Amino acid sequence: MTADTFVPPFARTRPSLTRVIVAASLGNAIEWFDFLVYGYFAVTISKVFFPTGNETASLLLTLGTFGAAYVMRPIGAIVIGAYTDRKGRRAGLTLSIMLMVVGTTMTAVTPGYRMIGLAAPLLILFARLLQGFSVGGEFGSAVTFLAEQTASRKGFVASWQWASTGITNFLASGFGILLASLLSPAQLSGWGWRIPFLFGLLVGPAGLYIRRRLDETPEFVQIKPTSTPVRDMLRANPIEFLLATGISAISNSSAYIILYIPTYAIKELHLPQTTGFTATLVGAIVLGLASPLAGHLSDKFGRGGLLQWTGWLFLLTTYPLFYLLVAWPSLPTAIFAAGWLSLVKAGYSGVLPSQLAELFPTPVRGIGVSLSFAIAVTIFGGFTPFIATSLIALTGNSLSPSIWIMFTAALSIMALVFVQRRRYPR
Repeated sequence: MTADTFVPPFARTRPSLTRVIVAASLGNAIEWFDFLVYGYFAVTISKVFFPTGNETASLLLTLGTFGAAYVMRPIGAIVIGAYTDRKGRRAGLTLSIMLMVVGTTMTAVTPGYRMIGLAAPLLILFARLLQGFSVGGEFGSAVTFLAEQTASRKGFVASWQWASTGITNFLASGFGILLASLLSPAQLSGWGWRIPFLFGLLVGPAGLYIRRRLDETPEFVQIKPTSTPVRDMLRANPIEFLLATGISAISNSSAYIILYIPTYAIKELHLPQTTGFTATLVGAIVLGLASPLAGHLSDKFGRGGLLQWTGWLFLLTTYPLFYLLVAWPSLPTAIFAAGWLSLVKAGYSGVLPSQLAELFPTPVRGIGVSLSFAIAVTIFGGFTPFIATSLIALTGNSLSPSIWIMFTAALSIMALVFVQRRRYPR
């Protein structure tokens, strides 16, 4: 027995909880940081790895490679989520962050097209696919690990999955503003764009080290792991799986509509690029601060009510918000829009992880949370910028992206109603 065995529980609670929050959130932070930086520097990356002689074609190839990662998410959710339920939460967390570190390393150090030719875009494509695969299992493994640490503070602990996203958004936006301001276009395309990826690479090994030293969750230790988690989950909990996907819809569409604001500000509002970055920077601060508060409130007052209220706020306020942006395009209105959407999202997404974890029994919780959320990300998240742009092109109405958010909000609200009815049948 180790010395830790004899430490009274009350003496270990706070540092232990802090340690598991940091360990589980680091992978999510690396995931979002890498994806955001790739998106922010898409134009520069397109010139380095996909030079076609046509700027639009190069950018489309770059964004296509970005989008390809989403195709791998459900596959990663199945493989890593099932691995998490068979081998343990710590094993799933360790595997996912190892794969993410490999993908980030490849992105940071791969030479450009001019040096190694066709191998350059192929290596970048492989790196994105690998990261999409790892991320597919990362969310479910981390949420399951966090939610199984404590019964009384489950909402608060699990909310750090989204709080870490806000912190990451802040860092990525800061890098975008700083590098775009200090470096020339030649310096940015030559080496400057690699700096954020190298920064993310430094965090990865630390996260891997911390995760490898974690203890298994108390709930997992008490069960006999299933040998066929995917089949068992779909056979025993098909309705819970569909409801988990449904309640995740608005969380993902809102996340990607916020990330779409810089593009929307440039293309539709004709505002400077820094306006969009500044707005998302403010939104990131709001998301990082408000998510743990929402999780804490859900522990005290219940999850269903907070999720319903914030779902309705998305449904009722998104269209007026876009109307405000179009009617008075400016830095203040862009900040207000990003800030409000991020605040409502924090209220919803800060509660969502613990609600997802509570839908599934312990033996299939990893695969249940991973796969349902991964499918929601692929359908309602990854396609959101594409759908928003398409709606504007088809309707000629700059307000039309709000319709997609309202639709996903209505879908999540309906799913939440069924969740409550199944939990508290009449």
